[in-house]
Amino acid sequence: MQTIMIVEDERVIRDAIVQELEKWNYEVVAVEDFSQVYTQFLAINPQLVILDITLPFYNGYYWCQEIRKVSQVPIMFLSSRDQAMDIVMSINMGADDYMTKPFEPSVLVAKIQGMMRRSYEFVQQKDWLEYKGIALQLGSGKVSYEGNVIELSKNEFIILRVLFEKQGDIAPREDLMNALWNSDVFVDDNTLSVTVARLRKRLGEIGLEKLITTKKGVGYGLAEVIE
Repeated sequence: MQTIMIVEDERVIRDAIVQELEKWNYEVVAVEDFSQVYTQFLAINPQLVILDITLPFYNGYYWCQEIRKVSQVPIMFLSSRDQAMDIVMSINMGADDYMTKPFEPSVLVAKIQGMMRRSYEFVQQKDWLEYKGIALQLGSGKVSYEGNVIELSKNEFIILRVLFEKQGDIAPREDLMNALWNSDVFVDDNTLSVTVARLRKRLGEIGLEKLITTKKGVGYGLAEVIE
C-alpha cells in the first residue's frame, strides 16, 4: 500500500483529503506537529507528500526544500493562493504539481495517481537507486553521497542493491544469500556477515558507516536517519 503524507493545518480540509484518499486504498498520514515536519517525513517515508504553503512555524516552501535535500519523492502543493508567482515559487522549490483550494476531490485523486505512475511504475528502468540522498549506480556498482564516490565489489553491490530495493523493510539473511547464489557466488551465513562488515567499512569512507542496520536473527536494513 502506498503512503501519502499530508501537511495541512486546516482540520476540515485535512480530514476531507484523508477520507477521500483512503477510499482509494492509500495509507494516509496527517502531520499534527508542524514544527517537526522533516523528522516525521523521515519516520513515515511516504511515496507522496501534499503540502500547504501557509503553515505554523515554517511555511511549505521551507519544508519542500528540506525534503528535497534527501529525497525525490513526489510533492504536491495544495493552497488557497492562486497567483502565478506562488505556483512558480513552488515548482522552483522542488514541487512536482500545484493545486488550488477549493478543489474537486476527483481531480486531486487523478493528479495523485498520475504522479504515482510517473514516479514509480517505471522505476525498474532507472540506472540508479536512491535513498535519502545516496545514489547507487546500477551499471557501475558505484555509490555516491554528498559528492563522494566509492566503487563496490560484486558481492558488496549485490547486498546493497537488495537493501535499496527493500528500503523501509528488513531484508532477511536468506534473501541476501539467495541474491548472491543467483549471481553464481556461493556464500554461507558466516560469509554473509563478513561481507556486510566489509561493506560497512567501505561505506564509512564516504560517511555512511551507520547506513546498514542489523535486526538480530532476521537480517539487515537501511537506517531511517543518516548520521
